[in-house]
Amino acid sequence: MGHAGMAAAAVRYLRSTGSPTSAGRSVDPLPRPELRAVRADERLPPTPDEFRRVLGHFASGVTVITAPGTDGEPPAGFACQSFSSLSLDPPLVAFMVARTSTTWPRIATAGVFCVNVLGAGQGALCRSFAISGSRTADKFAGVPHEPSTVTGSPRLRDVPAWIDCVIHAVHTGGDHLIIVGRVEALGTDEGAAAAGPLLFHRGTFGTFNT
Repeated sequence: MGHAGMAAAAVRYLRSTGSPTSAGRSVDPLPRPELRAVRADERLPPTPDEFRRVLGHFASGVTVITAPGTDGEPPAGFACQSFSSLSLDPPLVAFMVARTSTTWPRIATAGVFCVNVLGAGQGALCRSFAISGSRTADKFAGVPHEPSTVTGSPRLRDVPAWIDCVIHAVHTGGDHLIIVGRVEALGTDEGAAAAGPLLFHRGTFGTFNT
């Protein structure tokens, strides 16, 4: 299946699961659970605030996921902490995105994406891509970038590493989607990597010191 076929499959999947395929459409991520009484000896489920507080102790790297624009729109991109390698053979990576994201449908339409791994000192760049915007907002204005080697997704300059991917599969995960990408090309910038990675821990950016 080519890029266009993967894009069409991803969009069909979005529609079938009730995820937004255009900005401004609200969705209910999951069917409402059946109401029932909580037993006296039963622990209540964690609240979203408690969940964020505890999981915030897990330090993660920071990436910007990008995709080429389609139908005359600017390129798409958003800041993403929930990225990981998945498989060596075949080479697969994964990232998670909220089902209410207005950027994800544009990436799904493109059928491809590039993972830009951010380095120390690129916190401001991360913040600029973390802002939600309309479909016509250009987060790339003033940001040096060039097309990636295979998919043409924006590859940001001066990032330590980049991974060029085709959408391989999409899975549901609660109020998020799990996007699996097949790696088509990847590379590093050893000069940018020398400064170390950009880390996110307990709501703030940090760096790695050996």
